This record gives sequence, structure tokens and C-alpha cells, in this order.
Amino acid sequence: MILKKYEDFNFYKRNIETFDKEIYKKVEKIIEDVKSNGDDAIYRYSQQFDGVKIKKYNLRVSEEEIEKSLKETEKNQKEILNLFLEAAKNIEEFHSKQKVEGYSFTKDNAIMGMKIAPLEKVLTYVPGGKAFYPSTAIMNIIPAKVARVKEIIMTTPPSEDGGVKNHLAIALAHKLNVSKIYKVGGAQAIAGFTFGTETLPNVSKIVGPGNIYVATAKRIVSGTVGIDSIAGPSEVITFADETANPDWVAIDLCAQAEHTGDNTVILISTSLEFIKKVETSLEKIIKKLSRSDLIKKSLQSFAMAVLVENYEQGFEIINKIAPEHVEVMINLDNSIIIEKIYNAGAIFIGDYTPVALGDYFAGPNHVIPTNGTAIFSSPLGVYDFIKRSSFLLASKEYIDIHAEKILKLSNSEELDAHGLSVTMRKNKKN
Repeated sequence: MILKKYEDFNFYKRNIETFDKEIYKKVEKIIEDVKSNGDDAIYRYSQQFDGVKIKKYNLRVSEEEIEKSLKETEKNQKEILNLFLEAAKNIEEFHSKQKVEGYSFTKDNAIMGMKIAPLEKVLTYVPGGKAFYPSTAIMNIIPAKVARVKEIIMTTPPSEDGGVKNHLAIALAHKLNVSKIYKVGGAQAIAGFTFGTETLPNVSKIVGPGNIYVATAKRIVSGTVGIDSIAGPSEVITFADETANPDWVAIDLCAQAEHTGDNTVILISTSLEFIKKVETSLEKIIKKLSRSDLIKKSLQSFAMAVLVENYEQGFEIINKIAPEHVEVMINLDNSIIIEKIYNAGAIFIGDYTPVALGDYFAGPNHVIPTNGTAIFSSPLGVYDFIKRSSFLLASKEYIDIHAEKILKLSNSEELDAHGLSVTMRKNKKN
């Protein structure tokens, strides 16, 4: 790992150019094609990008296909399915605490307040093949369920014969009571569910990870449809002092580095001796891991260690970077740690709290802001699947009390019709 010091505080610069302009142009064409030509365009791009070898297939997963996926999963992945369903219960318990209620109050004989309502239709996008992470499917579906979204839809790329590519994905969706499941992937799926086609319904919001084409498509349609975020490469900062276990810190750094090979991995420590111990542990541990080559590449290209003089300097760097994940293993009271870190997607505190607990099982959502966006955004949650509407029910008494004030305010902006719409009501005889 490259060694930095606090004095090199500006070593980290946020990459705000998060998309490829050439890909952007290609995805724009795909979106316009799907918008204009509907299912025909979906079929063409499924052949081109997903390798589907037939011209047309059933875009929606049938009851027979669901039944087959359940049988296949029960036969070959029963234990994994049950473990994911156990994790889903933990995730549901955690997210149930995020429910919010509306409110109302009366003032000057007018009733006003805020109504909370779930979104009507939400799409969960689930990548296919090696990029399929069942844990991410659960993290997207469960908060929508807790929010009482009326219709939760899932889509995932098809197999070459237009069938189901990943039986576990279909089985999980069915077990979690997803309303409808489709076999469409890529930018064409994002376009199809944004604008609707003969077969695909248009939705209120699209959530879930995908490749750069999916991410770019979400960027383009954002505003026409809601999206969760534009996810960049994953990030972790581990803040540890000499009281931490260097082997545990090393394996946590490897866990972050094994994603895609371009993940940000930063170790902050108050001890140079401890940093050296972690580097020794890394050399020993990497050899034992199945993705050793990918991890080496990631650590060589994107990892660094930062030596700080005290805890305050460490917290300052964390809050500047605003990482997706931060692990803290230092000799400091937990409540102080939570108070000091205010720019981070998820905070993992203590020697026995690796990121993997949150990624898979404990309950917090692992769909977390990346690329420094934790300075203004939050992990995916129930609040992402609701909308708020204010309401106001005024009386003649309220108009009588406040009409002249509203008239003066509207006149100050030269919008006299606004003022007149109020004073005409005041002057009405009972």
C-alpha cells in the first residue's frame, strides 16, 4: 500500500466524471429506440447484448418458470435460499424502524399537515450471471415491502433460450412476494420500465445495481422516473490503532478489494508499526484467497495507508472522503466514534463488526452512497419508497384573518391574481 501522512491531506480527490461519454451516446440511442419501438427493440437488444438466440420469447416469467426455479433451488441451493430468507427477516426488522407517519394540526381554524403514501410501482433490477448478488436483491426488495409499495416488480437478464438465467433470483423474488418478474436486462430494461412497452409496465422508481450501461441508462432517465443512485466503485476506510488485530484488519481490506479490482481501500492508523504489521498480514493472507490476483491488483492500484498523529486527524480525513463504508477499531468510546463521523454511508464499530455483517445478514442496508456522495445522501431505506404530500383545509375564518397579508405578499411579486384569489373569498357574504 502507498503510505501517506496527514500532511498530504489532499491526496484524495472525488471523481465527479463518473460516466463514459461514448457509452452515454450509445445508451441514449437504445433508450430512444425502446421508447419508439417498444417490445421489438427489447427483443433486438436482448439478442445483441444478452446473447438470446431466438427472435421472440416471453418477457414475463411464467408460473411454470417460477415453479421450475423453486424446484431447482430447492434441489441444489436449499440451504443458501433458507439463509438468504433468514437474512431477509433481519433486514425487514431493521427497516421496520424506518417507518414514518404523517401529521396534521389546526391553526386559526385551518387544518394542515403531511400525508405519507407508498410509491405505486417499483422496479428492482437484478444483474445476471456472475454479477448476480442475491443479497442486493433482498436489500432492494425488503425496504419497498416495508414501505407497502403497491407493486414490486423484478427484472433480470434472460438465458440464451429466452428462459430463466438464475433460478435462485426467481425463487427469492417469489418467496419475498414480488408482484411480477421479467426477463429483460441492460439499458433496454431501464428504458422499457421507464416508458412502458406493450409488455413492460412503466414504474415510479428503479432501484438496483448494474453494469455501466445500466448505470448510464439510470442517469439518463432520472427525472422521468425515480432512481436510487448512480453507484460507483465500492469504498472502505478502516481506521485502526495499535489495539486492533492486524490480521483482522488485513482480511477486511481484502474483502473490500475482491469486488471488481477498482475499489478504494484506505487504512488510517495512528501507528506506523501497526501499518507495517497489516502489510505483513496482507502478504500472508492474500495467497490463501481465491481472488488473489484481483485483490493484488486492487491493493496495488487503489489502496493506501495514511499515518495520522491522533484520532481527530483520522476523523477529519474520513469526513472529507465521505466513504461508502468505514470500519473503526480504535480505543475510543463508541458513542464518541458515532458522533465524530458524520460523512459515511455505513459505520462499523469494533473488532467484531466487519463490513460483511452488514453486507449479508445483520439488517442495515448495503446499498450505500459511493464516490463521496455520503456528504449529502443516505443508504437505501424505506424512505426511498414513499412520497409526501402536504394538505391544507382552510376556513372562511382563516381567510378573514390572513387575506390582507397574502394580498400584500403577492402584490410585492406583481402577481395580483394570487392576491385577488384570496380577497374575493374574504369579501364573500355568508
